[in-house]
This record gives sequence, C-alpha cells and structure tokens, in this order.
Amino acid sequence: MEQFRDAGPDPLTVRPMRPEDESDVARVLGDCDDYLVAATGSPALPADVQSLYYALPDGADFEQKHLLVVCDRATVVGVVDAVAGHPDSGTCAVGMFLLTPGTRRKGVGTRAAQRLLQEAAARGMRRVTATCPQGWAPGLAFLRSLGFELHAPPPQPQPTVGDRLRHPAETNLCTAFREVPGGSSGGTAAESDRERHNAS
Repeated sequence: MEQFRDAGPDPLTVRPMRPEDESDVARVLGDCDDYLVAATGSPALPADVQSLYYALPDGADFEQKHLLVVCDRATVVGVVDAVAGHPDSGTCAVGMFLLTPGTRRKGVGTRAAQRLLQEAAARGMRRVTATCPQGWAPGLAFLRSLGFELHAPPPQPQPTVGDRLRHPAETNLCTAFREVPGGSSGGTAAESDRERHNAS
C-alpha cells in the first residue's frame, strides 16, 4: 500500500510501517494500554511490535499483510494492522486500528478510516471486517459512526480474530462488517452471505 495524505484541515498521513518506526509504534501501543487491557487482559509488552509482523490467520500469506502508521505531521499517532483478501478475496480484515488517547475524538480516526475504506474499494474489496471488545464503548461507537454492522460475540470463540489468531483472553469480541461502495461486485448474494458467516 502506498503512502497517502488526507486533505483535511491538518496534515494527516497514512503510510506503510517502516523498521525505523518500531520505537514509535511501541510508544503508541504503550499509550493504548486502556484498549489492550480491555481486549486481551494484558498491557502492551516489549515483543508486541515484532509480533505484528508475524500475526496472521490460518490460510493467509505475508503478502496480504498491511502494517500502517497514522502520522499527524511528523508524529506517529496510530497503528493499523490489516490483511487484504481474508477470509475471502473480496474482504479486508482489520485486526488493529489504534490511536493514541490524545489523538482520539478529534476526527483523525474518522479521516484515516474513510481514506482506508476508499483504498479498499480501489483494490476491489467488497467488505471490511473488524472486531471490538463488547465493553469498549468508544470503539463500538466509532465503528457505528463509520457504518459498520455490529454482531454480538459468538457463543464459542473462534480460533481466528479478524486478521490474526485469537489471544486466549479474547473471548468477548463483537464482530463488525461494512460493505464497501465501489468494490468488486463479483459473486452471488448467497456467496456473500456465506463469506460473511465464515468471517465471524
């Protein structure tokens, strides 16, 4: 995925993560302990940045993996982890979309997400999936504001969460779906329903 800049009132850039970004990404993860504890029961760990490179669901290839950073001017303020073409060729699974607490509720996340949805459509994606802890109200509200359809946690947790294997403590995650206008229209309605079921 190439770098792009948002045309909003403040400079905002979303670009692929580089090796030199690792210390900044570690800072973002540490600043987002509130979310990580809600999602996994644990704060950020030193190895979490490296694990981002290798966290993949079964059946996905590393070429499908996209690690992105959100930059406000020159400062990294967010991290996005997504896998394109999972669990089917028309779906993009987002496993992480984090912004530092000082960046939240300022429209930065909305601007970045809307641009990423446009990018997904340009790449032929028909839908985007995400997950969020059932008790994480800010995340659920954010997904609703973007037009995602939310589903309650499944009775039996699945081995895969979004674009990676499930952490043992991740047992109470809502699943979110959003159709992508302008994405590839291939496939029948029955196939679309079946792919959505498999994604959950």
